[in-house]
Amino acid sequence: MAAPTLKRVILSSPKPIKPRSLYTFSSQSPTSADQPPIVSTVVSLLTHHRSKSRWNHLRSLLSPTTILSPIYFSQIVLHLKSNPHLALRFFHFTLRNSFCSHNLYSYSTIIHILSRARLKSPAQSIIRAALSSPVLFDHSVTPVKFFEVLVKTYRECDSAPFVFDLLIKSCLELKKIDGSIEIVRMLRSRGINPQINTCNSLICSVSSCKGSYASYGLFREVFGSKDNETEGDVKRNVRARPNVISFNALMMASYRDGEMEMVEETWREMERFGCVPNEFSYSILMATLCEEGKIKEAEKLWEEMRARGIKPDVAAYNTVIGGFCEIGEIGKAEEILREMELSGVESTCITLEHLIIGYCRVGDVDSAILVYKDMCRKAFRPEASTMDLLIGGLCEKKRVTEALEILRIAMRNVSFHPSGKSYEFLINGLCKDGKMEEALKLQAQMAGKGFEPNPKIYGAFIEGYMKLENEEMVAALTKEMSEAQKRQKEN
Repeated sequence: MAAPTLKRVILSSPKPIKPRSLYTFSSQSPTSADQPPIVSTVVSLLTHHRSKSRWNHLRSLLSPTTILSPIYFSQIVLHLKSNPHLALRFFHFTLRNSFCSHNLYSYSTIIHILSRARLKSPAQSIIRAALSSPVLFDHSVTPVKFFEVLVKTYRECDSAPFVFDLLIKSCLELKKIDGSIEIVRMLRSRGINPQINTCNSLICSVSSCKGSYASYGLFREVFGSKDNETEGDVKRNVRARPNVISFNALMMASYRDGEMEMVEETWREMERFGCVPNEFSYSILMATLCEEGKIKEAEKLWEEMRARGIKPDVAAYNTVIGGFCEIGEIGKAEEILREMELSGVESTCITLEHLIIGYCRVGDVDSAILVYKDMCRKAFRPEASTMDLLIGGLCEKKRVTEALEILRIAMRNVSFHPSGKSYEFLINGLCKDGKMEEALKLQAQMAGKGFEPNPKIYGAFIEGYMKLENEEMVAALTKEMSEAQKRQKEN
């Protein structure tokens, strides 16, 4: 039997690496005897002077021509470990006044001081600033170098392990995906796991930038699999354990990429880990089954979710309603809608769009219009594809004037852009009714929106003028259509 799809895409796992302590790479703080007088003087000014006077004294002591070295700055703030807010103010003071030629070492020290005090937000802000600095990071300096400096300064600052999570998250925010992956690998080689929410953020970012196969490869590298979870002491020590958010991120990535088999395999992997799916997990798998036309299986999953006591959210309701509407089982879709309303879950624009599509598919245009009017009352804006179905349905029922009015009202909203398909339906309907002048005006409007007339548009006009026995216009349009098609072939 062929291996499951997901297992076929996994890169070979790296060989187990004996965990090494972070502290192996630590450097020692210099003793007081090693410190120059400027360090002691600045520390004394910061700790013993009043807030208003200390900064003026510092300005008289320092100047842009006699600046602190990064090592001296680090020695000063290490004396301020018990007062991290003061250390942060001193850091910004040196930046504003150009009193220190900061480098990765001095940035790392203040980041550790803040992390030690659980001041995560300002610590991450400084990390982002460092990563964005063209002075600190040129082509030769990478996020991995920043990580190595943070490791070397970790013990002397008595820092907190989540400082590396802050670094990884900052790299992800700045789209430094490869750097984030390498830092995670280096942490794991030292027997350290990033926090689960950091791992999940990394998987989401990799799936967005590199696709579902890359994200699943990273997942297996970070979490392993249930089958090899207990293989070897090193693996057991360095593997984190995924949660439902981890699996949801994988399934969503596979669903976006159209890898439906991978969605189902990830669901089975979640079961092997003993991880309980939530309402979003069910929504993704049900959407996958609906996309594959497996509506009955999706319905069984819906019943299973409720049997487990998991309350469906709006995404789950929309998925099931959309699935039934897609296959024309509008009655069941209405049942789910009533249940949704009774549960206190508010319908969304997507809910109503599904219903419009469903009613149009079964030819119930009147019900579709009622839902569309409800959308308008709620200030929802349908997609152009939904409007295509509604306008096409009305034109098929020979209600062209009504369809044209709906389009005109929709276009009062500047954010709505009709598709060429809607124009095609309306022009065809007007020409069949012999309303050639209105059709020509609409075609001019269509051209103004950037839509070129296609053979169907030409055909509608030619047929309309033939009914009116206007041979001159028929000949002119036939020639024009032929020339347009020739130009298109040449291009």
